Amino acid sequence: MTKILMINSDGSYGEIQPIISSAGSGDAGKIAQLDGNGKYDVSLMPTGIGADTQSMISSDTLAAGDFVHIYNNAGTRNCQKALAADNTKPANGFVLAGVAALGTAIVYVRGLNSMIAVGSFTAADQGHKAFLSPSVSGGATNTMPTTTGQISQVLGTIDSVGSYVTINFTEETFVVRA
Repeated sequence: MTKILMINSDGSYGEIQPIISSAGSGDAGKIAQLDGNGKYDVSLMPTGIGADTQSMISSDTLAAGDFVHIYNNAGTRNCQKALAADNTKPANGFVLAGVAALGTAIVYVRGLNSMIAVGSFTAADQGHKAFLSPSVSGGATNTMPTTTGQISQVLGTIDSVGSYVTINFTEETFVVRA
């Protein structure tokens, strides 16, 4: 951890430890530092700046990168893996961290999903549209589903293909194939 040298009011020197996250007004005036990923924690940002996320219970075990469907479970927002083969499960967001079933998921409702397994994606797919997969729950594909009864939903544009695929997700209206 980085420490900063400071001059005390009596002229002596001391060290201070910058914070990585904020607990609120008690941290006013403290110096912040970047986290292990080279970014500021969202708790250090003013309201309205940062990822657009929602916390909710997941009824499925989710893996990082899964696209999820948000639904009403007896008056409580829950999420489950999205799937184009089930026209009641369109994608409303994604997760960047895995969570066990009945655990609390942090669902991103827009932005870069950078944790998608490469699968059949190639570098030539960059800039093209990605679709909700009809065969892999929570997955994406570079091929538009065409089977009757399946959802055809664009997830966004394929931003990059490397160790993982990154899709710039924006929730779009889906079509149930006839």
